[in-house]
Amino acid sequence: MKVIAPRYTETETKALNTYIKLMRAAETVTARTSRIMAKSNLTISQFGVLEALFHKGSLCQRDIAEKMLKSTGNITMVIDNLEKRGLVRRQRDTDDRRYITIHLTDDGNLLIANVFPLIMETIVQEMNILKDPEQEELGRLCRMLGLSERDAPLT
Repeated sequence: MKVIAPRYTETETKALNTYIKLMRAAETVTARTSRIMAKSNLTISQFGVLEALFHKGSLCQRDIAEKMLKSTGNITMVIDNLEKRGLVRRQRDTDDRRYITIHLTDDGNLLIANVFPLIMETIVQEMNILKDPEQEELGRLCRMLGLSERDAPLT
């Protein structure tokens, strides 16, 4: 049985090709930075939590989840694993016991302080393929794509 490939409109083809290029580029850059994380036995999500705490200070789980565009359930598991490694600690609010703040431990601070500059260096190398105006334009376009999702209905 011969499978006949569907025909797409010019608009559909252009959108699909652009999406594929965007995803391939993101996956390639992510793979290169992930190697550094893996050497420190960190997942991308674990690195994201440590990085957020490193740069923003202690945060509640809900705020961490929002920053990382993850569910609170997923972030709970990530924080559980970081806590088991002694990299973060939880602290319940004395007035509202439902509110839990996540803090970096000394070990967590030391780890992210050592790993983050290596990741930053890799990101800078990757982005330096583009000239400054091109980086700004890519950032602007990505922001447009990201913001458009806020207005789109969820299906």
